Amino acid sequence: MVLKMSAVQAAVAALAVIASGAVAQGAGGNGFEVPARLRAEARFAPPGAFLPSPAVTYGMDLVPAGAWIQVEQRTAPFGREGTTVVLRVRGLVPGHAYGVHVHRAPCGSKPGDAGDHYRHWPATASDQANEVWLDFTPDRSGNATAVAHHAWGFRPGEANSVVIHREPGGKGDRLACFTVPFRAPGEHHPAR
Repeated sequence: MVLKMSAVQAAVAALAVIASGAVAQGAGGNGFEVPARLRAEARFAPPGAFLPSPAVTYGMDLVPAGAWIQVEQRTAPFGREGTTVVLRVRGLVPGHAYGVHVHRAPCGSKPGDAGDHYRHWPATASDQANEVWLDFTPDRSGNATAVAHHAWGFRPGEANSVVIHREPGGKGDRLACFTVPFRAPGEHHPAR
């Protein structure tokens, strides 16, 4: 069966909305701080898609519409044991080395809308220790997982997206962006 591109794009956008979602848990009502957990996932859609997605692709040659992304955040109570961020992708170009970082602003219709890389303060000697890097290279099936762990937690409201770059290490064009509601240690996490 042959579909026109606009019908395919509409179907991909519909899947993005259906498949996207976020789950967050956090501060308990008993006055005790519990670990923060967040999981958000979506399918990439181009900017201006009929049905928008929190995952936007600007470079469909390397991040095709319909490719899938999931981001998990785990932060120990009060941030004592730091924060772990896990990224999983499916449907990207096998063997291509991508760079991925947490950024300060949510995604928008233009690649620069996500702002700068999130940086923990005080600054340290290495960007990799001061930022969340999740670089990866997909396997033969276009799937990959990346994990970053830091001894610190995010500051409230200052980490809002994950940006996929053309090259590892913070170089290259911004190919795609996924808006993720990262949380700071101790920040209330409403159940969804």
